[in-house]
Amino acid sequence: MEVYNRWFTFGFIMYTKSFKVKVSPSAGSVTAKYTAPDNPKCILTLAHGAGAGMDHVFMETLANALANAGIAVLRFNFPFAENKKGRPDSPGVAHQTIKAAIAKAQELHPGLPLFVAGKSFGGRMSSQYLAEHPDSAVAGIIFYGFPLHPSGKPGTDRADHLKAVKVPMLFLQGARDTLATWELIEAVCKSLRKATLVKFEGADHSFKAGKKDVMSLLVDETNRWIEKRFK
Repeated sequence: MEVYNRWFTFGFIMYTKSFKVKVSPSAGSVTAKYTAPDNPKCILTLAHGAGAGMDHVFMETLANALANAGIAVLRFNFPFAENKKGRPDSPGVAHQTIKAAIAKAQELHPGLPLFVAGKSFGGRMSSQYLAEHPDSAVAGIIFYGFPLHPSGKPGTDRADHLKAVKVPMLFLQGARDTLATWELIEAVCKSLRKATLVKFEGADHSFKAGKKDVMSLLVDETNRWIEKRFK
């Protein structure tokens, strides 16, 4: 059953829909929410991190802010969040979920450019899926904090699959992110021909940086990078 809302913000008519997306017979269905202005310029799937579901304040605020910038957003739960389990899904299940979200986004707007994005775990699972499916009809991928390594255990093994990703990549990273030491994430991005890295001074993995409004900066960088893809 779809839940449908409509509201006005900053002079725009905004819409939100809530519905179920079928992942697989074994994983079942997950809840998804679509947020968009009247005439979006593109659509973006937004996968959540390992510590919270799609309704976390960061995810909801980001989705609304991106929609205000003219970007339709489809955020969704992974099965572990849908079923309130503490441990994240296996990569196989996560990849199936991302595949289902991409298909739903294409169904919603078959004529619009499609981007995929994710916070932490959601971004890494999305890039793993794209690495395994290079023919996916995706224009690019955006990482809101790529989790390069566990906290306190610097390394780059988690980035190995990025060499197989064929689409442009945008890395939005906090300078104080303990899951991506700056020198390491910078070296990884320099080794990738299609990667763009943006540094957020003072921000941690959750993009908290004191009183600084990092959210608006994230949206500005996302919007600027997406518009460059159209030129």
